[in-house]
Amino acid sequence: MTTLNGTLIRTVFVAALGGSLLGFDTAVIAGSTQGLTQVFGLTPSELGFTVSAALWGTVIGAMAAGSFGRVLGGRTSLLILASCYLISALGCAFSTSWTWLLIFRFIGGLGMGGSSVIAPVYIAEIAPPAWRGRLVGAFQINIIGGILIAYLSNYVIGLFELGALEWRWQLGIAAAPAALFLVMLIGIPQSPRWLAAQGRLEEAKQVLGKLGSTQPLAELVAIRASLESDATPNADRLFQWRYRRPILLALTLAMFNQLIGINAVLYYLNDIFAMAGFDRTSQNAQAVAVGATMLIATLIALSLIDRFGRRTLLLVGSVGLALCLAGIATIFQIRQGEQMLLFLLVGYVAFFAFSQGAVIWVYLSEIFPDRVRAQGQSLGSSTHWVMNAIVSAAFPVVATQSQAGPFFAFLVMVILQFVAVLLFFPETSGVRLEDIQRRLGTMDPPNSSGGAVNTDVGKALDSP
Repeated sequence: MTTLNGTLIRTVFVAALGGSLLGFDTAVIAGSTQGLTQVFGLTPSELGFTVSAALWGTVIGAMAAGSFGRVLGGRTSLLILASCYLISALGCAFSTSWTWLLIFRFIGGLGMGGSSVIAPVYIAEIAPPAWRGRLVGAFQINIIGGILIAYLSNYVIGLFELGALEWRWQLGIAAAPAALFLVMLIGIPQSPRWLAAQGRLEEAKQVLGKLGSTQPLAELVAIRASLESDATPNADRLFQWRYRRPILLALTLAMFNQLIGINAVLYYLNDIFAMAGFDRTSQNAQAVAVGATMLIATLIALSLIDRFGRRTLLLVGSVGLALCLAGIATIFQIRQGEQMLLFLLVGYVAFFAFSQGAVIWVYLSEIFPDRVRAQGQSLGSSTHWVMNAIVSAAFPVVATQSQAGPFFAFLVMVILQFVAVLLFFPETSGVRLEDIQRRLGTMDPPNSSGGAVNTDVGKALDSP
């Protein structure tokens, strides 16, 4: 049993800061789209490519992160990803051409994609089962906090009327938190599950104790038993029949996360307000209101996620999202009621944060066994980022043809998501990671090796 102590809370806090940088880099482009269009003379398709350049980096980062994390461990991987954030921020600030801007945004995307895989897995592996939803959810809180800070930063920088330099300050200011994140990571430990997988049993036992385990040896034995049960030929290969259920769940959840349009809305929030006739100062101010709402809704969701469960939040959120998207699409279709747009967008992001936003990283970190957890998280995250890149690149092009069109498409996806969750998604709230695998049928039944594992662990820890 693991209790919450200062070391565990501090470690989760530092790891979750990767979400702040992810959220900031995700949303900060919203205030820069109009400036970049003017400075570089971008067409709608070129603007879409500029926004999605970072997202294709996230795809590569997410795909590589599973293997990366398995070899290097969570902490070392996060150190490398923090460096990507720092290089990207400084590079964007001093880019001399559109090409260099795209390159440095791609590098930032590597950090975004990698941290979306590594940080939730790392937190899930050190979190007590009763607190896992809320602690992994801290990563999502930091994402939303980063989004809010990005919108607030854009608003404050916009007040200085920097003209052609404004976008450089907006994109480059992320260097400060990136450097802070890099320094703070030095003080956190490697995951005890990763240490156990590497055969570093004494270190794993010590880390478990520091993180609040009241019975570190017994917990280490359970971890080793879980690893041993998966130690069959090709057990560390994700794409096999025994893992079909978690793979399908991860793909479905990740695809719907983007097909309902959240990041397209966040990236082009200022442009959406501009389509409805709001001026630039008003656009930045309303973006801050949207970001604040997302943060509040996320905090509410994470206070409920372990009590009411992941599935319930997804179902409730889908209903609210459908109602808000129907209203937004209608406003742009009939060109009336623009004064309601802010309220509907606030409702849209609130219901998203309450459901998909709060659930996705928690759910992805829970449904895969130890040996393929990082790979499974990588699959879900990379799917999420691929769909993000496609939807975000297409949004300005489609919106040029029909302002209501994208929102009607998002509405259809929300309805399909509700049906999929209702019919196929199991509940994982309050269930030990090992028990989730038994429920999903991904874990071999106990065999005679269990006693050998216990003996081996005891001998290894008792030996000098």
